[in-house]
Amino acid sequence: MIKLKVGDKAPNFEAKDEKGNTIKLSDYKGKKLVLFFYPKASTPGCTAEACNLRDNYNAFLAKGYKVLGVSADSAKRQQNFIDKNKLPFPLLADEDKSVINAFGVWGPKKFMGREYEGINRTTFIIDEKGNIENIIEKVKTKDHAAQILNE
Repeated sequence: MIKLKVGDKAPNFEAKDEKGNTIKLSDYKGKKLVLFFYPKASTPGCTAEACNLRDNYNAFLAKGYKVLGVSADSAKRQQNFIDKNKLPFPLLADEDKSVINAFGVWGPKKFMGREYEGINRTTFIIDEKGNIENIIEKVKTKDHAAQILNE
């Protein structure tokens, strides 16, 4: 498994969002990007996290950040997640896990004593030059925006 560190160049990626648009890392050149990986759309923790980012979206924009979410859900699930929660940012439908694997967030997880493979909730803050500025692995779903904005 790839282990990215602060200061590393963010892996180049290309994937489709919920509307079928191709989104690439290079689209964000010259901008700061909050790239958040979450296990599954419309589950309680992921909904809390996405809504917390939504509720603080203007603060991100004011600081020059773009926000982009990624999970292995289908485009249809991502679109439903956006519609249901009025999310103002795109979500990548990374069904082949190419972006997830490039950032090394797929791996063993534990839930209620059961071990399985899945997406480890992780957020990467990428600077204007495409370098990783911060990595948040212990995401507080209900207070995630504060973790990012109070770096």
